[in-house]
Amino acid sequence: MSVSDAAECFALKEKFKVLWINVDGLHETGVIEKLGELFGIDPLTQEDILHTGQRPKVEDFERYLFLSLQMLDFNRETGEISQEQLSIVLGPGWLITFQEKPGDTFDALRQRIGSSNAKVRKHEADFLAYALVDSVVDHYFSILEEIENRIDMLDADLMATFSQETFNALNALKRELIMFRKAVWPLREIIGSVARDDFAVVGDLVEHYFRDVYDHVILVIDTVEVFREIVTSMHETWLAGVNNRMNEIMKFLTMIATIFMPLSFIAGVYGMNFK
Repeated sequence: MSVSDAAECFALKEKFKVLWINVDGLHETGVIEKLGELFGIDPLTQEDILHTGQRPKVEDFERYLFLSLQMLDFNRETGEISQEQLSIVLGPGWLITFQEKPGDTFDALRQRIGSSNAKVRKHEADFLAYALVDSVVDHYFSILEEIENRIDMLDADLMATFSQETFNALNALKRELIMFRKAVWPLREIIGSVARDDFAVVGDLVEHYFRDVYDHVILVIDTVEVFREIVTSMHETWLAGVNNRMNEIMKFLTMIATIFMPLSFIAGVYGMNFK
């Protein structure tokens, strides 16, 4: 359901076992301040929510837990990865998510919540937080599949022709992988902290689920590193291929020069010294 006032959200707290409030867009700072006032969210946390593009992190305020991470998406047409900060504030019986813009990867989760037999409906708010983080990490694997397909396409182009377009595409993909790594790498420490440390709003059962997410994050990081090595190798292959082409051209020009050099010598000597 959609509401237009933060006070309406707070009123729903007593109605539901777990209350999930999602805020699309960070331009209305008054809404964030009002939610902070109603749910006891620290002003420092509100600043972190508004300052997008920061390093993912986790902070424990005892009465609530603050998580920030990067949601990523892959554009098939441009081959670029877009990123958006997702802020999660987890409290006892409630959870608030803040997104930079509408649209996310939680549609499947929302459908599960709508089902009366869904596992997520039988747990507390900490399990919902796990489900949200798990959805974000699972989407990383979808992006990795797209990147793998793009690497295969570039590899085919590289074998067919050593064009400048292929070289530029390799450089662009290399930059995207660096950005991907910067967004995902801090999650290893963050998810590991949630899985190990005793946070008041995270139960022991959910810590077990977060350990599973931790394993997935490690797999994502390892895959990104492998892709970076592959792209770097393809980059070096392109440079080697261009150098080989240049060497072949130089050999041909040297052969031509070797053929015409004696003729030029004879023409120069006899043309200038004899009638």
